[in-house]
Amino acid sequence: MATVQLGLIQTSGFVEPQKNVENHLKLIREAAAKGAQIICLQEMFTTIYFCHEENEDYFTFAESIPGSTSEKMQEIAKELGVVLIVPYFEKRVPGIYHNTAAVIDADGSYLGKYRKMHIPDDPGFYEKFYFTPGDNGFKVFKTKYAIIGVLICWDQWFPEAARLTAMKGAEILFYPTAIGTLEHESEKEKQTFRDAWQTIQRSHSVANGCYVASVNRVGVENGTKFWGHSFVSAPFGEIIAQAGESEEILISEIDLAKMDNQRRMWPFFRDRRIDAFSDLTKRYLVD
Repeated sequence: MATVQLGLIQTSGFVEPQKNVENHLKLIREAAAKGAQIICLQEMFTTIYFCHEENEDYFTFAESIPGSTSEKMQEIAKELGVVLIVPYFEKRVPGIYHNTAAVIDADGSYLGKYRKMHIPDDPGFYEKFYFTPGDNGFKVFKTKYAIIGVLICWDQWFPEAARLTAMKGAEILFYPTAIGTLEHESEKEKQTFRDAWQTIQRSHSVANGCYVASVNRVGVENGTKFWGHSFVSAPFGEIIAQAGESEEILISEIDLAKMDNQRRMWPFFRDRRIDAFSDLTKRYLVD
């Protein structure tokens, strides 16, 4: 199947995990009714974005993956015949927690999980207090409709993550996200940050000749205003669908056949000097 319909669910969050699950089950049905075949939820969809502070009470939000939430998602995926990307807070074992996305195929089967590799620690985004960096590598998942790669939020700033995932065969890179501006930041700063956020992800489309789908939350939570603007970019970086700053289900049709032509005309994989890239495994090259 060359043509695939993507559905990005951009919404705000509630404090109560069960309320978020119930809301997203409804939104998944709406996305499927609009034709979506692969549906991506936002980062940590079962909760508010609680990393604005270091508070051990929030660890109670974590759950095992697979677990009760993924089982509900498997049921609805099978019922509707859709692929789901389901990001939420994983409790691996006592004392080890991850920012994780489960991937469920259109027949309801659980295909596996991706654990966020890059963990930020910035004002308003104190994720290192909660999350252990992922240790199961960069992943691709062969779904009914496409081969997809999943990366999460802060991962989107690292070209190496996109490259390695694309090199494993990903046709679409999905980036579930929670990003916005803090109360003291101006509208000009917001625009600058948002432009950079979009530019770096569009560059992953260009460099890898693949599609990128980024879904962000909206609303104000604990002083952070999430700016939404979920979008899909094509294999040469052009934006083919984009949401605004309100709750929205963004539907975008993509044509996977375009990837082959793009990579023939712009053969970045062919021309990579893999013999000269060993230094990329070093932290820095100047002491």
